[in-house]
Amino acid sequence: MPTSADARDESGHLIRELHGVTLAQILEYLVARYGWPGLDERIRINCFSVNPSVKSSLTFLRRTPWARAKVDELYIQTRTAEVLGKK
Repeated sequence: MPTSADARDESGHLIRELHGVTLAQILEYLVARYGWPGLDERIRINCFSVNPSVKSSLTFLRRTPWARAKVDELYIQTRTAEVLGKK
């Protein structure tokens, strides 16, 4: 049985390595999964709560390493749970 560290996407790449996944793809996935209110609950940053949009969020996340790290981590946790069947 694979562990969360071994979880792989459909292409066989380790999810935790974010191989070939852009920030825009990550953000769009998370918005589709949780919506803006759900993202704001999980990661408390203004770009998710005050007039949220993909464009403004991408601008902020590209300039703010700590926020980008939180978004990346949420994506990894969510995708890992999805792949391992813990939806």
